[in-house]
Amino acid sequence: MQATDVQVTVKTAQDLGLTEDEFNRITKIMGRIPNFTELSIFSVMWSEHCSYKNSIHWLKTLPRTGSRLLVEAGEENAGLVDIGGGLACAFKIESHNHPSALGPYQGAATGVGGIHRDIFTMGARPIAALNSLRFGDIRLPHTRHLMRGVVHGIGDYGNCFGVPTVGGEVYFHPCYNQNILVNAMSVGIVKVGETISAIAEGLGNPVFIVGSATGKDGIHGATFASADLTEDSAEDLPAVQVGDPFQEKLLLEATLEAIQTGAIVGMQDMGAAGITCSTSEMSAKGKSGMRIDLDKVPTRQANMKAWEILLSESQERMLIVGKKGQEAQLYAVFDKWDLECAQIGEVTNTGRLEYYHHGEKVADVPAEALVLGGGAPVYKRDFKKPAYIDKVARFRANSINAPEDYLATAKKIFTSPNIVSKRWIYEQYDSMVRTNTMTTNAPSDAALVRVKGTNKALAITTDCNPIYTHADPYIGAMIAVAEAARNIVCSGGEPVAITNCLNFGNPYNPEVYWQFVQAIKGMGDACRKFDTPVTGGNVSFYNQSVLKDRTEPVYPTPTIGMLGILDDASRHTTLDFKKAGHQIYMIGTPHNDIACSEYLRVIHGVELSPPPHFDLDEEFHIQHNLKIMIREGMIQSAHDISEGGLFVTLLESAMVNGLGFDVETDTNFRKDAYLFGESQSRVVVTVALDVEDDLVNYLNTHNVPFTKLGEVSGTNVVIDKTDFGPITTWKTLYDNTLAEKMS
Repeated sequence: MQATDVQVTVKTAQDLGLTEDEFNRITKIMGRIPNFTELSIFSVMWSEHCSYKNSIHWLKTLPRTGSRLLVEAGEENAGLVDIGGGLACAFKIESHNHPSALGPYQGAATGVGGIHRDIFTMGARPIAALNSLRFGDIRLPHTRHLMRGVVHGIGDYGNCFGVPTVGGEVYFHPCYNQNILVNAMSVGIVKVGETISAIAEGLGNPVFIVGSATGKDGIHGATFASADLTEDSAEDLPAVQVGDPFQEKLLLEATLEAIQTGAIVGMQDMGAAGITCSTSEMSAKGKSGMRIDLDKVPTRQANMKAWEILLSESQERMLIVGKKGQEAQLYAVFDKWDLECAQIGEVTNTGRLEYYHHGEKVADVPAEALVLGGGAPVYKRDFKKPAYIDKVARFRANSINAPEDYLATAKKIFTSPNIVSKRWIYEQYDSMVRTNTMTTNAPSDAALVRVKGTNKALAITTDCNPIYTHADPYIGAMIAVAEAARNIVCSGGEPVAITNCLNFGNPYNPEVYWQFVQAIKGMGDACRKFDTPVTGGNVSFYNQSVLKDRTEPVYPTPTIGMLGILDDASRHTTLDFKKAGHQIYMIGTPHNDIACSEYLRVIHGVELSPPPHFDLDEEFHIQHNLKIMIREGMIQSAHDISEGGLFVTLLESAMVNGLGFDVETDTNFRKDAYLFGESQSRVVVTVALDVEDDLVNYLNTHNVPFTKLGEVSGTNVVIDKTDFGPITTWKTLYDNTLAEKMS
């Protein structure tokens, strides 16, 4: 065994992110004190990022099975859903928060690259990308710097890789000033039965590393992602990986071609913890072991230490277990694509990972002891309700005076960074590459991507309002699932399954952990109601900034990535008003509710209030009937009411084709609540005059609440007979405000 680089002690373990109890546990597993390399292996594999040690207990309470699921949650690199016709969809969302906060361009770019690798490692070709981004106060130069870097990184990597970015969401709030959130989602298509598992089995089968050479970037990245950001975190920049999208494109094509040779047993991309993670997880899954010669790993820097090679998170790399005797087929494919393919070891039946360097065994660890579901620790943390929740409950809407000038109020809300068009962002992304995107010029609440060679389309969305989840994590998480489903239903789709990215503060903080537990419960209840099981995802703790005088966790942000299916793509329902004379209806029940609204925050400066009205059964009823109305061709457009309330929804539908509207509010409600309130389970639809009676009869027969608002009319915005000006004026504000703020 190689001499230790430093004397291994409890202090060494703590420096690597392990606790004293964990160090003692490792010593017991090993039957001796581990050397530094072995301790480094345990430190990354037992980090929160890899082991989910503080979250797995609660994650297991989520619904994880369903009739369409081809693999259970966490079983493979991504979720896999049967979409019919012999095809399956692989999809997943993951975070790259800490790297993006320090190196926004490379942090975001490698987040995109990593999530795409999760998809094509399974044998699926990525066909779409989405993202969910959170930034701080846009008035701060630091926020604008981070935003430019993140958007540039996402755009450069995705555009060069050749996968369209079809949708996403962006929120701004001061809680993200120091710790931004960058969640990336990838969606791919594969034939059923042609997927590859992340498994190592077959005594003597060769183990290959393919793709880029290994460098020192990203070392201890998993540990870095499992700690707080501090004022000294800039010193951890080597933990931010460096990406090469052109290399990834070659790796994609070579990988998919190599799968077709039949010479591959198992494969896993090298993300967090690099070679350490892929060798240990694949071996544990196959109940096997590996003998790895680190000298044979292609490196781009001389004299790399064994632990540096093991822990590097250099991008665009895969670990492949091939079939003995068929090595030549794999070499031929990767040589064709001008990619490195090096055999670095072989599968054993010992259950252990034996790593050698310069002929000397530098580490010998049991694979099962390292991984989630094996020997990795599982903790049940204490939690308690945060003190601020009592302040939330004290909010009273009757203490808020209605505005005197509704036009000025509407303009101020409409120019909020959370409301205006994110055109400045999405114009930097290629949404049309591969020519499958259906929503670039025909927008709907969810992004739609055609499945080539079929009549099918996938409906995809990411959703989470952190204002709601901060006010009540249980209800807020339910709303995130419900809104994702509502967006898919409004687009003509059937919600099928979700992936999640759970962004929270430090799990050792009982108040943060309470937020996490409540959000999991809310998410689980909503997913069970909509029959949208959780296929997998990512937990990202430690999203908070440690400043000199305080610690600031981000608002709980359980981002939902939802997949829906349109068996007939012609049923795509868009959000835009189509024709003057079409009648405008609101499906759902209005409420005297201004809580947690952008109106309340922007106009009245109230940060703490309860979440908006939400009833899960009511939501399900609305969505169920909306699906039928769309299928029967009753409606011309559908757009859900969310941030900014009814007023913003109407404008967003009107601006697409430059059509105005003439509507009236209901005097039984506060006018500000009616226009700007964000109570849930409501959708604005339009209907042609010749089928209006059919629509009304259906709504009455099926006990669906509704209100006739008015009609599509002219080119101006008219509310309660007051002219709010031309729709073109509002569209100019909508399209240009974010760019002006960024400049």
